[in-house]
Amino acid sequence: MKTVTLSTLQAYKRAGETFSCLTAYDASFARAASDAGIEVLLVGDSLGMVLQGHDSTLPVTLDDICYHTRCAARGKGNSLLMVDLPFMSNTSQERLLQDAGELMRAGAEMIKVEGEAWMADGIRELTRRGVPVCAHLGLAPQTVHQLGGYKVQGRDAEQAERIAADARTLVEAGASVILLECVPASLGRAVREAVAAPVIGIGAGADVDGQILVMHDVLGVTHGRTPRFVKNFLAEADDIAGAFRRYHEDVKARRFPAAEHSF
Repeated sequence: MKTVTLSTLQAYKRAGETFSCLTAYDASFARAASDAGIEVLLVGDSLGMVLQGHDSTLPVTLDDICYHTRCAARGKGNSLLMVDLPFMSNTSQERLLQDAGELMRAGAEMIKVEGEAWMADGIRELTRRGVPVCAHLGLAPQTVHQLGGYKVQGRDAEQAERIAADARTLVEAGASVILLECVPASLGRAVREAVAAPVIGIGAGADVDGQILVMHDVLGVTHGRTPRFVKNFLAEADDIAGAFRRYHEDVKARRFPAAEHSF
C-alpha cells in the first residue's frame, strides 16, 4: 500500500471507491492494521472504554491521547493517522489550537473533533494553521449524557436535516472529512451526496465513502451489549492479521456493512 494522505481519500471519493478505517492504540496493532491494508488508523478516545475500563470516553485526558498517538505513530506504516481531541478540548479556541498542536507534534496527521455547526469557527482556525480536521456528527460519545445514552441519531426528518446541514457548514468551514456515527443509512447516503469531503461511517450504512470500527469489536472483544453495526471478523479468520485483512477486504468490496449492520 502506498502512503495514504488526505488526497488519497479525496481520490477514492471521486472514483466512487470506499476505504477502511480502524482504531489503533499502540505500535504493534497499528503495524498489523497497516500491513492488512487499512487506509486510516484512529487513535480514538474509545481507549477510555476498551483500554482503561471506563463506561464512557469522558475521563480520557490529552496526556492519554498523546501517549497512545506517539505509540501508534511508530507503527502506522503507510496508513493515515487520525487522532481524537478529548472531552472539553473545545472549550475555547485557544485551548482547541493548543491541544491540537500537541497531538500533531505527537504524530497525528488529522484531528477529529466532535461538535455541530457551532464548531465551524474552531475548524476554520485549525485549517488556517495547517491542521486537517475530521468533524464527527450524529452520535457524539462525548455528549452521551446530554443525548440520554448511546442512541441512533437523525431518525426524524428535522434532526436528519440538521445533521446534513451541520455537515455542509463544517465542510465549508474547512473540515476535510466527516465522520457519521449511528445514523440511518438513508442519512449516511444523503450526507455523502451533499458534501465534497469524504464521509466515514460507523453504523451509518453502506453508502458512505469509508467505514470505521473499533479494533476490539473487529476482534470480538466486545463487553456488554454488542452494537448492531459491529461484526466479529476474527470468527472468520485464523488470526488477528487475518481478521484485519478480512475486514479491509469486505469494506473495499462493500460486503460490510450489510443490511443487518445498518439502521
